[in-house]
Amino acid sequence: MHSSNHIIKFADDMTVVGLINKDNESAYREEVRARRDHSALAINGSSVEIIKNIKFLGVHLAENLTWTLNTTSIIKRAQQCLYSLRKLRKAHLPSPNLTTFYRGTIESILSSCITTWFENCTAFDRKTLQRIAEQLRSSLGSLFPPSRTSIQHAASGKLLTL
Repeated sequence: MHSSNHIIKFADDMTVVGLINKDNESAYREEVRARRDHSALAINGSSVEIIKNIKFLGVHLAENLTWTLNTTSIIKRAQQCLYSLRKLRKAHLPSPNLTTFYRGTIESILSSCITTWFENCTAFDRKTLQRIAEQLRSSLGSLFPPSRTSIQHAASGKLLTL
């Protein structure tokens, strides 16, 4: 708004630098208090696209920094594999094969990057994950010894009980 002010943009932040001359900071204050859209971030003359979410290394990152999109994706994938596991069990696949399928699909899905997202899940998302775990336990409880019935969040010690 004023030539004495400069806006400096960073990847995740922005700052306003203003010249306060003769104790007159009105131009700076007006710039800081104004509610307006700022120009798009540009790198080497190219405008940077603002996105709502992205999948990076298998983890869904959302612009609002919540994990709901990620846990929803995990739950959907785990449910699809759980359906397949139930079909394999009905087809009388031997227990070692069912265990291998479970560990290679469902357990790896549920525990993938768990130290990144589990701690900050909403209570609703944790409840939904726990429901998946209960479905697993009811479907496959006899296949696993008690020591293999939980995925532990390493950083917090919290359990996703299977």
